[in-house]
Amino acid sequence: MPDQLIYAMEVFLNGLMAGVMYALVALGFVLIFKASGIFNFAQGVMALFAAMTLVGIQKGQVPFYHLINAVFGTNIHYFGWEIHSIIAIIFTVVVMIGLAWAVQRFIFKHLVGQEPIILFMATIGLAYLLEGVADLMWGSEIKKLDVCLTDTTCLPQGINLAIDEATFNIFGYGFFIDNLDITATIIAILLVAVLVAFSQYTKQGRAMRAVADDHQAALSVGVSLNYIWILVWSVAGFVALVAGIMWGAKSGVQFSLSLIALKALPVLMLGGFTSIPGAIVGGLIIGVGEKLFEFFMSSSDLAGALFGFTMNATENWFAYVLALIFLVFRPQGLFGEKIIERV
Repeated sequence: MPDQLIYAMEVFLNGLMAGVMYALVALGFVLIFKASGIFNFAQGVMALFAAMTLVGIQKGQVPFYHLINAVFGTNIHYFGWEIHSIIAIIFTVVVMIGLAWAVQRFIFKHLVGQEPIILFMATIGLAYLLEGVADLMWGSEIKKLDVCLTDTTCLPQGINLAIDEATFNIFGYGFFIDNLDITATIIAILLVAVLVAFSQYTKQGRAMRAVADDHQAALSVGVSLNYIWILVWSVAGFVALVAGIMWGAKSGVQFSLSLIALKALPVLMLGGFTSIPGAIVGGLIIGVGEKLFEFFMSSSDLAGALFGFTMNATENWFAYVLALIFLVFRPQGLFGEKIIERV
């Protein structure tokens, strides 16, 4: 088998794994848009906030220690204990549910029935507010996140969530795939299956879709708008936590983590803003497409023969160009709802 083909197969497999990571972020957007008709600009910051909260709880860090030390002249940073990863995740989920309640209580409760652009602007303000609160609570330094995804030694005896081997043999050739990417893929598959079942087969899932279609109509048939919005923002917060864990474990918990939301935009354009499976399919297309295009344009002799030149760093823009081309032919996305209007 030619070396170029072997490398292309490895790039393809790693592209699939990267696509799953993009899809995890896109899922949060889809959930909130599907349930409330709001494009949540703050989803990336929610992933950052969840990851920073998880690390802070794990390490026993004192929340708002910068503010406390500045006001009272103290020098405290940590409580002096560390909490197991699983318990810290549970506490972080509780924090994200509390955040969902606060978002509904103090922001969106007062915006029922408003135009979508007003709700979108509210999420922009929420994004900057959350970013500032995260800085005040946990500090701005880069943090290392370790939640046992690739290390079995920190799990209780008899439990193994990690995958030890990252080299696979196909047709006698070895392919390297990062352990974290494999774990993220497994978690994403399980998460999508649960979310699809919840959306399609539960009373709350049907109520979420009703609220997205028309706030006032949903209220008129007895749907509690407050409850549904708290529920959907809680679920989106949990998805943001999962995405924050995966990306934070991969590249560290830092404020640039909030920019991963930008990678979700072309995924949403391809898959559709209202489709959970579409987020996964769109993520896979973007992940594989950008990896293969980068490989082809930077290292392939065929690219030089066809175009007379090669390019590097195409991953930064390929996804957006692909999404733009795709929008011309199918604006609603692969799995998006078709809008039918009388003319």
